Amino acid sequence: MNFRKISCSYGKRSRWTFVLALLVNGCGGSYSSTPNPMPPPGPATFDLVPIANGFSNPLDVQQPGDGTGRLFVVEQGGHVQIIQNDGTRVAAPFLNVSSRTGFTSGGETGLLGLAFHPTYAQNRRFFVNYTRNSGGQLQSVIAEFTTSSSDPNFADANTENILFTVNQPFSNHKGGGLAFGRDGFLYIGLGDGGSGGDPECNGQNINVLLGKILRIDVDAPHSPGLNYAIPSTNPFVGQNARGEIWLYGLRNPFRFSFDTANGFLWIGDVGQNAYEEVDMLTPQQGGANMGWNLREGTHPFSTACAQTGNTLTDPIFDYDRSQGDETVIGGHVYHGTRMPALAGVYVFGDFISGRVWFLRQNGQTWTRSDITTTAATDLAAIGEDQAGELYVARYSSGVIARIHQTGQP
Repeated sequence: MNFRKISCSYGKRSRWTFVLALLVNGCGGSYSSTPNPMPPPGPATFDLVPIANGFSNPLDVQQPGDGTGRLFVVEQGGHVQIIQNDGTRVAAPFLNVSSRTGFTSGGETGLLGLAFHPTYAQNRRFFVNYTRNSGGQLQSVIAEFTTSSSDPNFADANTENILFTVNQPFSNHKGGGLAFGRDGFLYIGLGDGGSGGDPECNGQNINVLLGKILRIDVDAPHSPGLNYAIPSTNPFVGQNARGEIWLYGLRNPFRFSFDTANGFLWIGDVGQNAYEEVDMLTPQQGGANMGWNLREGTHPFSTACAQTGNTLTDPIFDYDRSQGDETVIGGHVYHGTRMPALAGVYVFGDFISGRVWFLRQNGQTWTRSDITTTAATDLAAIGEDQAGELYVARYSSGVIARIHQTGQP
C-alpha cells in the first residue's frame, strides 16, 4: 500500500451526501461456494456521518466484541484510541507501542493492524501488527497484549508477548491486517516485502512468510520452537514449506475480513502499476495460489519468478487505475440493520480516490456500484461495529465516520 500525504478538508458540514441506485440483497449463511443471487430492491442514498475526529493518521477501526459498543482506532504512529458508545473519545490512549524498542513509523511502516481475541470479554487478549528496527534490520512484529483487569480502557505495553517477527527487505508492502476466523485461528496478512514487482519472488515462495495470509493458533500449546501453534489442518503442514501459510501469491493484503454469516474470507490485495483486486475464498480453499507476481489481478505481470503449484485462483473482481483508483481497501460484508439496501453485499473502497463501493453477483459475474463517489482522498479503512454497522477511517483528516443510509434511524 502506498500511503500518501494528501491535503483534504473536513469542511463545514457534518455530512457528505451521495446518491446511487443500489441493486442488492442478502447472501445466505451456508458454506456454499457460490453466494445466493441478490435480487434488486429500490434505490437508496447514503451519507458519511462523522462520529469522531482529531485522530492522527488512523489506519484501522476494530471492535472487541464485548458488548460495550466501543470502537478502537489504530493510529499509524503507535497509539490505539477508543471511541465510547456515546461517541466521546477516551482521553488517554488504550495502547501506546511508540516507545517499544526500535518502533518505526512513516510511509508504509508503523502500527498497522489490530484484532481482538474471540473471547476477549473473558481473557482481555488482543493482537497487533507493527514494524520496528532491530539492529538495523526492519521487521514486522506480531504481538499479543493484555488489557488491564482494573481499567478496561487501558493496556500496558509491558504486557507484550511477541509471537514472531519477520525480517523485511524493503520499506514498503508490509500488509498489516489481522483477523480471527470462525475457526478461532488468527489470520495475518503480510505483503511481499516491498520494492516493486516482488524482486525476491516472495509471493510464490512457500518457504517464506512474505506475500501470504498466515493462520496460527494462539490458544493451543506452542509448536516446537515457536511462540504459537500451527494448526494441523493448515495446507502445507508436513511439506517442505512454512506450515503457517494459509494462502500465498499475494502482493499486499492490507485489509481483509471474514463474512460473519458464512466464514468466507474477503481480501483487498493492493496492485502494482495497473490493477487492484478483490479476492473471496471459502474455508475450504486453504493453500490457494493467488497469482502474484505472475499476474496483477487477472492480467499477466511477470515471468521472472517460477510458479508454485499448478493452479492460480482468480480474484472475483479487479479494476484498473484509469479513474484515479489506485489502492484497494478491503471492507466487510454488511450484516447490520441500519442500511437494508446493503444487506449481504461486500462494501469496500480505495485509498487514493476515496470512493466506497459494493459488489454484487449476477450469475458468474461480479459488478461494482457506487456508495460514495467523492468521499475525499484518504480512505484508509472500513471498520465494523458489533452490530455490523460500517465506518470509514480517513487517513489525512483524522475523521471516523459511519456509513448511513438516509431515511433510516
